[in-house]
Amino acid sequence: MQISIFENIMTPGGHEVEFDRIIVEEFQNLGHQVNFYVPENFKFQFDYKVPTQKLNGEAVTYTNSRGIKKLFAAAKREINRRRWYNQLYDNQSDFDVLIIPTSTYRYLRSLNQSVLKKIDVPMIFILHGINPTEVDKFFNEANKLLPYKNIKLVVLTFNDNIFGRRLDNIFPIYPPTYTPRDISITNCAMNNPKLNIGFFGQYRREKKLEDLLDVFIKGSYTREVKLIIQGSTMHAEDSEDFERIIKKYSGHKNIEFIHKGLIGAEWQKAILNVDALLMPYSAPRYKYHWGGMLFTAIGFKKPVIASDDMNPEVFEKFKIGETFKSGNLSALSDVLQRFINNFDINSEKYLKELAAASEEFSPKNFALRLEKIIKS
Repeated sequence: MQISIFENIMTPGGHEVEFDRIIVEEFQNLGHQVNFYVPENFKFQFDYKVPTQKLNGEAVTYTNSRGIKKLFAAAKREINRRRWYNQLYDNQSDFDVLIIPTSTYRYLRSLNQSVLKKIDVPMIFILHGINPTEVDKFFNEANKLLPYKNIKLVVLTFNDNIFGRRLDNIFPIYPPTYTPRDISITNCAMNNPKLNIGFFGQYRREKKLEDLLDVFIKGSYTREVKLIIQGSTMHAEDSEDFERIIKKYSGHKNIEFIHKGLIGAEWQKAILNVDALLMPYSAPRYKYHWGGMLFTAIGFKKPVIASDDMNPEVFEKFKIGETFKSGNLSALSDVLQRFINNFDINSEKYLKELAAASEEFSPKNFALRLEKIIKS
């Protein structure tokens, strides 16, 4: 099959970039041809080495957009989205499948107002989770699309329904792990005298990094341990706040900061060079959206410490690390100390569970599940 991906989200890096790579490379491994459609000003952060066709209309980024500017950017994006949809409809003879890799109910709302809903080939919208506040909006748009049998709404989730609700055009499937695609996993740093724990990903104030750092500093450890903090920032205020934190804790020799986005081999090397990953951030949305860093940990076979609202279904099935009560710093302190001090004792158990989880959620299995939906 000729599979086309319509990508319109520009980011400085991160999991969106790697998610597109999973789709490209895993479908190629299954024998399919892949290409991209992107807005005219779109800039890739990674070379996927596949053909790309430009669509009229500029991509709009929310970077550094706030208040009225963000509302204006959202309105402009909505207008351009409809323009892109019309062009994709006109180009449908050039592909067998069209995939939009990161969607929301807003994409479906635009689709319901576009001729593209009448497309003659399968069109896959991938939604990376549905918030409770958006459920009714999502199902309202999905219900309108029921007459159009080629429109398939794929929701990445761990349940066979969305808050107890189903429609024939909604397909829940497991999300994929992120794996080291450019570096051998045998470079993994395990059982070193010093235990290196990584806190990686996009820096957001909701992750309450200072709380974590204070807990780490006050901990009592029976072995040498180092905490490596990596953060990419999209907004100026986030960058300034992260720099403030770096300066505040710069005197602690067992804490290292990396303030930049990491992509491709550089990202993979950074993950492989730690022994475990720490994701203590708490927010209601983590119950409804799959955790990019959690699925990085599984794919790279790294034990984790996570809050108990981070995809609890995964931890119910696989003992891949330790969890603590969300938002409870005392519980985080206890779990962090126990995890570090008993790491050598438990690491073999963690790795066995990580191997099972990485097979269940593998990129190959994700592509096979998606292929099955396309052909259904």
